[in-house]
Amino acid sequence: MKMKSISASLMGVMVTAGLVTACGTAEPNKEASPSPAVSSAKPAETASAKELTGEFEIQYFVGGYGDAWWKQSLDEFQKLNPKLKITQTAGPTINEQMKPRWIQGNPPDLVFINGAGSNARQMFLDNQLMDLTDWLKDAKNVDGEKITDVLFSKPEEYQPGKAFTLPIVFGSYGTFYDKAELRKNSWNEPKDWASFTDTLQKIKDSGKMSPYIHTGVYPQYIIGGLLNSAIVAANGSDPSIINKINSLEAGVFKSAPVMKALDKLIELNTKGFIDGSAAALNHTDSQMQFLQHKAAFIPNGLWIENEMKKDIPTGFEFGFIPSVVQDKGGKPIIIPSTATMGIAKKAKNPDVAKAYLQYVFTKKQAVAWAELTGSILNVKADLNKSDKVSSLVKQASAYFSASDVIIAPVPVLAEELFKIEKDATLALVTGKITKDEWATRLEEGAAKQRDKAK
Repeated sequence: MKMKSISASLMGVMVTAGLVTACGTAEPNKEASPSPAVSSAKPAETASAKELTGEFEIQYFVGGYGDAWWKQSLDEFQKLNPKLKITQTAGPTINEQMKPRWIQGNPPDLVFINGAGSNARQMFLDNQLMDLTDWLKDAKNVDGEKITDVLFSKPEEYQPGKAFTLPIVFGSYGTFYDKAELRKNSWNEPKDWASFTDTLQKIKDSGKMSPYIHTGVYPQYIIGGLLNSAIVAANGSDPSIINKINSLEAGVFKSAPVMKALDKLIELNTKGFIDGSAAALNHTDSQMQFLQHKAAFIPNGLWIENEMKKDIPTGFEFGFIPSVVQDKGGKPIIIPSTATMGIAKKAKNPDVAKAYLQYVFTKKQAVAWAELTGSILNVKADLNKSDKVSSLVKQASAYFSASDVIIAPVPVLAEELFKIEKDATLALVTGKITKDEWATRLEEGAAKQRDKAK
């Protein structure tokens, strides 16, 4: 896992889950799926009533979600459409490597807009994405369900009433910890800010590990995992303030809720709760320290389990809470992190791209996605029936389905302004700037964005 109150050009996007930065610098994995013998699938099982032929290219980023689900779903899709030639263009640096083709007007048909170097809003502003509005009004998945009816998170409206992307991942930033380690040390799991800081103090006093670590090189994790939910909590748990931020309302970054939320970040620093090395760490290094019990808590996204699966020690029991910033008795606040799919405006085979979307936006694929990625597909499905779905994903799914939670809009900022926010936030949590200086940087950046839209 909405909002739009001013023109699209004011509201650039950098969806927070889309900023997972993968390790490695491998060359793009460009492979053509095999063309097996004619499938025995019945017509009703195929993704389209008509035979799919020709060439179809899909681009997807390989990061925290891995590539196992992509390969499996595309292999299944291929078997149902044996006359189709599918090319998978993928890798951890694929977004940067594919930019020249997008600029030259030779894009793939379908793209997973996620990871470093991707920006759905910018792709829309650059006129690279197909308008999906009319298609989505009646589009049904292969099970006969209307796609928009099965989604947790509806498509982002980059201009009023229009949809240019389709969210495929519905996740949440939050705070992660090892339940087993907390039990062993008689440290309480956090329920709210008071219990969280109480536990942080006990951990600090024990001297066994740092209470809190964050991915300093990528401040979007602490922004998504703590700051944004703190802003909502400080606004009386009213998530509409995220809409004001998204629409760059003048003065919002200096408003009382934002300033109060910044106090929580400052408190973590001034009380010595944050690992001193955190500011220089990237996501994998900080996550490794967390898994090695060098730090007790980390702000992160649901992809962490899958991304670090090779390094999770025996007996580690993931705990997750979407927010720790609420007052005692307050409702948990979910800050959604979504990643989207888009069809290129200059796609050579858009009908096949749509057919693939119809194939994957199903309950069956939602379970497969959870099993293979350790996260949640943007489709409402019962994940408890699968013993292959991790307890972490089931915890998150339970939060998403609960009635006593607050689901905020997806925070979206233009790439330029989001960089300002990231830099300012890192400077704040390391004590290099004040909260007033943080707010001034953001207000000045927002003013420039508004001026560009005039």
